[in-house]
Amino acid sequence: MSVAAEHHRAGPGPRVARALTGVLTGAVLGAAELAALCLAWPASLVPPSLVPAARPAAGRLVGRLTRLERARLARWYGHESAGEGGGPGFLAARAALGLLAGYLCASALFLTVLLLLGGLWDLAWGGSEPVPVTLPGVRIVTSSGVLGLTGGLAMLSVTVALILAAAALERRLAARFLGPGPEERLRLRIAELTATRSGIVRAVDDERRRIERDLHDGVQQRGVALAMLLGRARHLAASAEQDARHRVSGLVDQAYAESRQLLDELRSVAWRVYPTALDELGLRAALDGAAERSGVPVTVHYGLAGRPASEIETALYFVAREAITNAVKHAGARDILVVLSEDERTVSVAISDDGRGGADPAGGGLSGLARRVLALDGAFAVHSPPGGPTRITATLPKAPPCG
Repeated sequence: MSVAAEHHRAGPGPRVARALTGVLTGAVLGAAELAALCLAWPASLVPPSLVPAARPAAGRLVGRLTRLERARLARWYGHESAGEGGGPGFLAARAALGLLAGYLCASALFLTVLLLLGGLWDLAWGGSEPVPVTLPGVRIVTSSGVLGLTGGLAMLSVTVALILAAAALERRLAARFLGPGPEERLRLRIAELTATRSGIVRAVDDERRRIERDLHDGVQQRGVALAMLLGRARHLAASAEQDARHRVSGLVDQAYAESRQLLDELRSVAWRVYPTALDELGLRAALDGAAERSGVPVTVHYGLAGRPASEIETALYFVAREAITNAVKHAGARDILVVLSEDERTVSVAISDDGRGGADPAGGGLSGLARRVLALDGAFAVHSPPGGPTRITATLPKAPPCG
């Protein structure tokens, strides 16, 4: 286990003791750093031609002190910096903070010990004297020993707060000059991965939109033109001779039927890739379109007050559409119910069918949906016992993760 991990696993008592040791050793090291800077600064002003070794020696001294600071921060504060920063600027700020924090914490600690020991001495040896304490509407007579113990406990709380505050300032200063510690690096990495993961989902959706536009504006338009040309050819063939007309008409009719089938398939592919209704009309219209194309009765209960975010809306649509497709193709369902609901922070979709069940959550379609939902910090569940019924649910946050 690393020193940093050991520090973070320690309890409150050992952590305060480590922080106090770090503050006191930091005060001693701060005095050494201040003295070193007082020597290094004049050395930096000496021309190299006069004393060639002055500046390199000062640089080595600053480097050694910076390494000592890194070791102290890791040993007593659990701050293991990965950066290569430091230098005179860091040592100057560290020396000022170390001397001030060391003086305040040492003074508070001395006063705490003095009050506690004095109070215990008075109580133990009977030297306490009555001390009247007058407050608005209250008059209390206590002893100097009890008052000393009370003041000592109060000062102990102040001292602990000073020590922890000094340690926190030391860590922030180190993060500023030397680079972040392990916790901060982990937090930044998590934020980066979250933003990247969400960006991948958006990129996939954008690519689906681009493919749909290419199919609609390119291949589909060519198919329309082909169908129109074949229609004209069939019209012209009607005026040809009888035998040729039958042959041409048969070929043209076949080509025309193929072109119409091509158009239907292209429209279906474009709709499966990304329905334009989802962007133009919203989730309700897109789900109504999926229900009309399913071939079996699909009932949609839409309980959302407004449109979700684009990534969330797209995920809800594809979960519902894939579940409907699986119910029709593989489960032999005769009735499908899609319910969309929301609460303060999440939106959910639940798809139920009366099919034969046995859906495999590890299958290609459902596992892909699960990855999409999990990438948006959602939850995905499949309940499909053999014999049915099947229920697929997805719950997503209203706002997509952004780090």
